[in-house]
Amino acid sequence: METTPDHASTCPPGRRKSRRLFDYGELRMLILAMIAERPRHGYQIIKAIEDRFQGSYTPSPGVVYPALSWLEEQGFVAVSAGEGGRKLSAITPQGKAALAANAALVADLQARKPLGRHGLPVEVEEAMDAIKAALRREFSASPSPERITAIAATLHAAADSLNDVS
Repeated sequence: METTPDHASTCPPGRRKSRRLFDYGELRMLILAMIAERPRHGYQIIKAIEDRFQGSYTPSPGVVYPALSWLEEQGFVAVSAGEGGRKLSAITPQGKAALAANAALVADLQARKPLGRHGLPVEVEEAMDAIKAALRREFSASPSPERITAIAATLHAAADSLNDVS
């Protein structure tokens, strides 16, 4: 019985192999954690994930519903009829055990930040946009050669600082 993502053993904690916000197995665990908060149907899960990531990530029904089916097949959720004939998923004791066994992964998934348009964290993209805007303002006024040298030195220092962090 699979309870962790396929790549969990080869990927260090906090690191993902792909540029997607979640790999498929990770999304299953996130969905299970959300169902543990309260029983949900598929559309509620889609909207809750979209809200959690401020609209920067919305899983498709073609990903969420198969994940729900997998969780049910594994015995992690029980499905009952909800309002309007929608299937309502509730966590089972097996699902609670799977969450407990994957507590570190679930914590990582819940702590992930939304990704911006280039696959970077939103706050990093906002900072990059602020730098670009500042540079455009500076160069719209034809800066002096000394100012250009100072700007280049500042940007090189920032790059060096980032390289030192790696």
